[in-house]
Amino acid sequence: MTSLQSPAERYAAARKRVTQPILQAFRAARRFELDPFQLEACASIESGNSVLVAAPTGAGKTIVAEFAIFLAMQHPSKKVFYTAPMKALSNQKFQEFVAEYGADEVGLLTGDTNINAKARIVVMTTEVLRNMLYADSDLLTNLAFVVMDEVHYLADRFRGAVWEEVIIHLPQHVRMVSLSATVSNAEEFGDWLQAVRGETDVIVSEERPVPLEQHVLVKNNMLDLFDAAGLVGTHRVNPELVRLSQAGSRGSSGRGGRGTRSGEDRRTDYRGRHQNRPDFVPQRSETTRMDRAEIVRMLEGKHLLPAIFFIFSRVGCDQAVRQVLRAGVRLTNEHERDEIREIVDERCRTLLDEDLGVLGYFEWLDGLERGVAAHHAGMLPAFKEVVEELFQKKLVKAVFATETLALGINMPARTVVLDKLEKFNGEARVPITPGEYTQLTGRAGRRGIDTLGHSVIQWQQGLDPHAVAALASRRTYPLNSSFKPTYNMAVNLIDQFGRERTRAVLESSFAQFQADRSVVDLARTVRAQEESLSGFAEAMTCHLGDFAAYTTIRRQLTECERAVSKSDKSLRGERDKRQREIANLRNAMRAHACHHCPEREQHARWAERWWKLSRQTEALSEQISARTGAIARVFDRVSDVLLGYGYLTKNLNGRVELSDSGRILRRIYAERDLLVAEALRRGLWNDLDPAGLAAMACALVFEPRRDEGMLDARYLPRGAFRPALEETQDLWSRIDDLEREHKLPGSKPLSVGLSLPMWNWARGGSLGDVLLEAEMAAGDFVRWTKQTIDLLDQLSVVADGPVGRAARQAMQDVRRGIVAYSSVS
Repeated sequence: MTSLQSPAERYAAARKRVTQPILQAFRAARRFELDPFQLEACASIESGNSVLVAAPTGAGKTIVAEFAIFLAMQHPSKKVFYTAPMKALSNQKFQEFVAEYGADEVGLLTGDTNINAKARIVVMTTEVLRNMLYADSDLLTNLAFVVMDEVHYLADRFRGAVWEEVIIHLPQHVRMVSLSATVSNAEEFGDWLQAVRGETDVIVSEERPVPLEQHVLVKNNMLDLFDAAGLVGTHRVNPELVRLSQAGSRGSSGRGGRGTRSGEDRRTDYRGRHQNRPDFVPQRSETTRMDRAEIVRMLEGKHLLPAIFFIFSRVGCDQAVRQVLRAGVRLTNEHERDEIREIVDERCRTLLDEDLGVLGYFEWLDGLERGVAAHHAGMLPAFKEVVEELFQKKLVKAVFATETLALGINMPARTVVLDKLEKFNGEARVPITPGEYTQLTGRAGRRGIDTLGHSVIQWQQGLDPHAVAALASRRTYPLNSSFKPTYNMAVNLIDQFGRERTRAVLESSFAQFQADRSVVDLARTVRAQEESLSGFAEAMTCHLGDFAAYTTIRRQLTECERAVSKSDKSLRGERDKRQREIANLRNAMRAHACHHCPEREQHARWAERWWKLSRQTEALSEQISARTGAIARVFDRVSDVLLGYGYLTKNLNGRVELSDSGRILRRIYAERDLLVAEALRRGLWNDLDPAGLAAMACALVFEPRRDEGMLDARYLPRGAFRPALEETQDLWSRIDDLEREHKLPGSKPLSVGLSLPMWNWARGGSLGDVLLEAEMAAGDFVRWTKQTIDLLDQLSVVADGPVGRAARQAMQDVRRGIVAYSSVS
């Protein structure tokens, strides 16, 4: 190939080999050529910078992380931490790195799994790294790189603050490789990283590695969403879809009279539903939708499998699988079925025989053998991992999944099918956002396998093709901070830096960075409005007197007259009082010198403009005041609560420092950190046995869905649990009152719906009985039990005496059966 290059190209290639020798060695070891954005990011890392890489799902961002690991491994002692938001993703990366570098070089830390923690490459959840930083762990020695995969999780309102804590507190010599989905404010996020981490290059790519064709399924016809082969780049909606939509609108206009006219005080979602029209009656669809089995067969006939069908409901996913199986769909041959059985037997060998029926194992296996499966958070983790493995090996061809599958896990498909373009958000059914649409369809198209990816939207009556096209064309996915100081964060930072320096540290958060940037824009607006106010004030100036005072009297008079007209005529005393006020104001107005000015009404018009703009300016100034130093103010309120409870004290010099209780709080990383610490200090749980303590820990971490775990609070564990719970709830109430006094948001009451099932599980109850009692899916039970174990683990370390002993025994009692399963143990 060299002979075909020009002398300039050969010179450039030689120069790269000299200036980027490690990148050239890394490229040579790949079986494929790196994309421009990958090369740019890797070159930046080799030159000594940190990087933020924002690119679509499946674009190959992980290559950049792999280069950072490759670079570190060129040195005998350097280490890399690879952080991921989910344990499933951590497990997947751990297995990939073990295959690449060998088991001796790779470790895994996910809270409930600890493998080879002193390895040079350690995969972990972000919370584990945060805890290491606060504990000043020895494992941080020789750390060269931290990879933050899915760094856009920083926007998550429940866990996002952890990402900012890590970014702020990592030692300055550690370089960061931040990998993000395509976000609309990547440059802003990069500017913040530059401010807190030093030299950081922002590399943004919006190129999909596999082009996406987008279709709408009408009856049994797949119509392109966009004209000219359905490519987004044209932005021209397929005229045939427009005609179908218009025909549907004409069909329903007879009922609504003027209902087809647009913009008359109504909103229309992606299905064109008139949400503010109480008289609107949806029409029966004139286009029959294919059932799911027919769609699967059609995709198979068009060679568009494997496919992921996104259905925004767990129940809907399970029903879809049953529907397809009932229709007799079979997507596998005999050899594939044998391989599926072999993998399932190997991965599920640790499951107890008596639990298989309860878990729906045999129905699940029947679906797998036919190439069909569900994937959602209610499934047992072992089952989800098997589905992922079989899908990656092209043995399972159709997966019906909730949107959680779109996050992180490597499961690309040839085709993505969207059942609907709306989902339930916990309160109402709402259209999906452009960011969610991009994330979902990002699964379509397998790099190195497919030349095109396909997304298919099922037609529904009232579907608006233009709205769908706008949804598919936009890339609006802003990254907004969810950072807020917590009690644990406060005591850790005060112990390290002292109170005043901690305030400065918190001012460096992305949350404050964004607030400060918005303040700049607001301040610019205020300055412009103040100039206008000055001009208005000059225009309303009256040579006879103070026109501002005069216009104030006029405004007060207008307000009083309006109040009288709306007042209850039966309240004569109040009405008479108002009339006297009006009379006094009229006299004052007539007596004012400006009342007799011949240009009075012209001045009044300028005064009205001045008054309205003045109110707007005052509101903007209040916003500026609220946003300036907002994070530090919240920290001050948190500190005041801790001072009130004695977790912080002031020494003789007035310096704030940790008390003995504060040092215990330092090691409690739970959402209810202060409640746990205070309950321990007061000995509220000293009489609990291991099962009772497990039930209490469960009440502290459990957050029920609308349809699960809502047992009547009367059905609680017996013995010491009930009085301990009453005291804990009373303590929560007092803490909540104090938080609200200090203008903090407070917290939700304890949720005891899962406490009795957890108590029975800790006492050796059968899986079937416990799941029946909990009214909960196995996957959810495992997730909450692992969170319970995580809190018990912390209690076993920080609690002395009976609580510590009970916590250690409780961990052993609940970590059994399906809870003890791990794909990497």
